[in-house]
Amino acid sequence: MTAFLRVERAHPPYKGRRLSEFSPGDTFGTEVAITADHLAEGARLIDDYNPLHVDPDFAARSRFGGTVLHGVITSALMSAPFGNLVAGTAVGYLEHNCRFLAPVRAGDVLRIVWRVVEVAPKPALGAGIVTAECEARNQRGELVAAATGKMMVGEGDAAPPRTP
Repeated sequence: MTAFLRVERAHPPYKGRRLSEFSPGDTFGTEVAITADHLAEGARLIDDYNPLHVDPDFAARSRFGGTVLHGVITSALMSAPFGNLVAGTAVGYLEHNCRFLAPVRAGDVLRIVWRVVEVAPKPALGAGIVTAECEARNQRGELVAAATGKMMVGEGDAAPPRTP
């Protein structure tokens, strides 16, 4: 098992982690400060203007007592460190399952931690499947969401240079 790896946003040149560099028990992740922009841009991006996400007066009268982040945006923020870690070596994100356990609000800081549970080489594909579990906790340590994900990862560049 390796120490926790803080994953930053991927930038060219992409040097993602290779399949052989994963081991069960590895942990990685990031922290994300949730802002009002996450709620507004999330609504615009996915075209979901449910008042629980965009109308403070309506949401204040709800069981949540205020606006909450869309679950799909929480889920996407959780998956980002996995994708950024394998930027350039990922063949594809095969599966993502997320369970929402508590509301996420503007002002929350989510600590997103992934733990590798299985590495399954697929030699015929020149890649393998990394299965990991994720927890997202807010600044108070409350578990707000839990997920599992499966990423197909190669040993080399997933998009080698084109030959003329």
